[in-house]
Amino acid sequence: MATIDLFDTGYFYADGGAMFGAIPKTAWFRKYPSDESNACILAMRSLLITTEDHRRILVDTGAGFKHLQRLSYYRFFGLHNLTDELSVRNLQPEDITDVVLTHLHFDHCGFCTQEEGGKMKMTFPNARYWVSERQWHNLQHPNALEKESYFKEDMQAVEEAGQLQLLFEDLVLTPDVTLRLFDGHTAGQIVPYIRTANETVVFAGDVIPLFASISPEWISAYDIAPLTSYEEKCRLLEQAVQEQQRIVFCHDAYTQAACIKRQKADCICQSGKAYKKPLSKSRKTDILTKIPSSGREKKKDSVHFLPYFGLFLENSDQNKAKKP
Repeated sequence: MATIDLFDTGYFYADGGAMFGAIPKTAWFRKYPSDESNACILAMRSLLITTEDHRRILVDTGAGFKHLQRLSYYRFFGLHNLTDELSVRNLQPEDITDVVLTHLHFDHCGFCTQEEGGKMKMTFPNARYWVSERQWHNLQHPNALEKESYFKEDMQAVEEAGQLQLLFEDLVLTPDVTLRLFDGHTAGQIVPYIRTANETVVFAGDVIPLFASISPEWISAYDIAPLTSYEEKCRLLEQAVQEQQRIVFCHDAYTQAACIKRQKADCICQSGKAYKKPLSKSRKTDILTKIPSSGREKKKDSVHFLPYFGLFLENSDQNKAKKP
C-alpha cells in the first residue's frame, strides 16, 4: 500500500465572492472566514506519495517564486521552498520519480521549474510530469477566461527535456495510484486516487477546493463550466460516499481532509477528522493574525441547514485554527 504526506507550500488571498460564486456572503462566511476586504486565505497544498516499489510521486507544486510580482494582487505569504520540504523528509528533488499536476493554473504548477542564470530549469530533473492533454492544450491556447492563470514558462523546460507525459484518459499509474479526469473548474483536471493501508485518499484539486465547497451547488466563479462543475462534484461525491473515501481539500487553509457520509437519501453530510494536523503552530498563528476575530468565532450549532442546495453540513473535527 502507498503512504502519503500532506504539506502546504504557502498561502494567498482570493476574493470570497469569487470563491463562492452566487452563494451570499451571509451563508459562506459562516463556513469560511474573510478579512475586512472580503478576501479569504487559501492554502496551496501538495501531496507526496510513496509506493511499495519506491516511487515518489509529488502532486501539485504550488506557485513557486517566479511570478510573485506579477501576481501581487493575491498577496502571497508563508511561502515554502519545496526542496526544503523534501529535505525535511530526507529527500532531494532528484528522488521524485513522478510529478502529477491536477491542472496548470499558476498556483498548482509554478514550482515545476525555477529560473537559474536567466534560464528555466526543471526542479525535479528525474521525474515524469503528468498533465492532461486538455490542460496542455489550454496552456498553449488559453481561452479568454483563463489566460491570466497560465504561464508557459512553468512547463517549457519540462517539454524541452522530453519528460512531459500527456494523459488522454483515466490511468492506473501504480497498483495503488489511479489518475482520473474531471472537468468543470477547468478542462481535464487530474484527480489522484491513492489506496493506503487504511483508506482511499482522493486529492480533489479544484473539483472540491474547500471543505465549505462540498455542496455541489456551491460553485466558484472561477469555474469555467459551472453546470459541469456541479455534475463532476456529484460524480466524485457519490463514489466517496459509497466507498468511504477521504477527500483532500487543496486550498482549505484550515481543514486538510474529511470523509463524507449520506444521512438521508438526498442528503450528504461532511464528517470525520482531518487526515493530519494541517498547520504547524507557527503557521496557524501566522494565518490567525491575518483574519478578523469575527471570522474566527466558533458556531454554537454543530449541524445546520444551508439554503440553496438541500444538504446538511455537519461540522467536522477538522483541526480548525484556534483563537490565539
